[in-house]
Amino acid sequence: MLTILGFAMIATFLVLIMLKKMSPIAALVLIPALFCVAVGQGAKLGDYVIDGVGNLAPTAAMLMFAIVYFGVMIDVGLFDPIVRGILRFCKADPMRIVVGTAVLAAIVSLDGDGSTTFMITVSAMYPLYKRLRMSLVVMTGVAATANGVMNTLPWGGPTARAATALKLDAGDIFVPMIPALGIGLVAVLLLAVVLGRRERKRLGMLTLDEAPATGTAVEPETVLVGAGGSGDRIRRNSGGAGTGVGTGAGGDAAEHRATDEDTDTDEGFKGLDPDRATLRPKLYWFNAGLTIALLTAMIMELMPIPVLFLLGAALALTVNFPHMPDQRARIAAHADNVLNVSGMVFAAAVFTGVLSGTGMVQHMADWLVGAIPDGMGPHMAIVTGILSIPLTYFMSNDGFYFGVVPVLAEAGAAHGVSPLEIARASLVGQPLHMSSPLVPAVYVLVGMAKVEFGDHTRFTVKWAALTSLVVLCAGLLFGII
Repeated sequence: MLTILGFAMIATFLVLIMLKKMSPIAALVLIPALFCVAVGQGAKLGDYVIDGVGNLAPTAAMLMFAIVYFGVMIDVGLFDPIVRGILRFCKADPMRIVVGTAVLAAIVSLDGDGSTTFMITVSAMYPLYKRLRMSLVVMTGVAATANGVMNTLPWGGPTARAATALKLDAGDIFVPMIPALGIGLVAVLLLAVVLGRRERKRLGMLTLDEAPATGTAVEPETVLVGAGGSGDRIRRNSGGAGTGVGTGAGGDAAEHRATDEDTDTDEGFKGLDPDRATLRPKLYWFNAGLTIALLTAMIMELMPIPVLFLLGAALALTVNFPHMPDQRARIAAHADNVLNVSGMVFAAAVFTGVLSGTGMVQHMADWLVGAIPDGMGPHMAIVTGILSIPLTYFMSNDGFYFGVVPVLAEAGAAHGVSPLEIARASLVGQPLHMSSPLVPAVYVLVGMAKVEFGDHTRFTVKWAALTSLVVLCAGLLFGII
């Protein structure tokens, strides 16, 4: 019964948010509460929620102060050169912009933290997508999938969990997987090319022109204030697909809905105005050094990540904005993002708390493992790779790697399958995992990009699952799994 109710709860949540019948926060809270009562454990709901909140509180604190920190870095101009460099490379070509998104997300993912990756990627790319009226779910989908492939780094979490659960060396798991993960990154780049070509076809070809001399009459065009300098302009070539934001050839209506909502306003783009009062050019190298030091400390695990971002945010505010009214203004400017993301994380704590506390997640895992035919024993590595795709989406990494993977490894060992093969196969589902509603970082991504979570889910799941299958096939081809 708990197995059926567990799957029903997850399905109900996904259907309601994808159909936009409930907001994600409301669905994350009310649906598990109702199912908790349905299984006859309503009296323990408070305990489950407190346990869930306690587990996710450090993550919520990290996200709150990380948003403030990177928000301040955006305000003072740390990422302006990145935006200008990307614009010059992309040359206002939607395909290059989407590919640039994938490359940037993959590079920033080297720090091993999804939230940081999404904050930096969205900060750099959002102005371009918005001003060119590109689909914002393309940006979130490509960024999440690229980060999912890179999330398998030993310091990213899943590899370390697999090593701990099976008592293996993380290097022995990860290093042989590098060729397969490399193929996964190539698949993400190819996906970016395909989606970028679709965007190019929908929007028409764009060119970057130099600003005309003062007094010269020009045809109407889109002026890029800040990203490429006040003299850079985007002009749509005649004969293109037009500037309207519709469903486009081969696109979904949902894919472009988030863009439609923002085409009449430019507040996000003006955040990179080269003349804004919050710029601190004299402190640029201080801010760059502080950010590098912060990321280095994260990788080296010198302190817990929430503590690092708390200290970093306080130092950034104090140095860049020494006057109290300015500090309050900066905090207020980013309060909306902080509240949305932290609220979503605490709401997710209700969902995860009920799933774990009622025993639903364990019953679901046991049922799935028990449903594997005995004849599949010698192919348990392949089974693990396939199961990792849905299970890491519906479960937390902790639940999967500490609750399911040891059982799969034990079943495989009975048929001569090495625990190393099981561990490597368990990493396959990470591209999809990074878009799971149970991953706090995804709420940073959709929140900063101003994309509905349901739209992101509907668009991304199919591409991320396909990327996971590519990694699995590559692992089999190279004899890694």
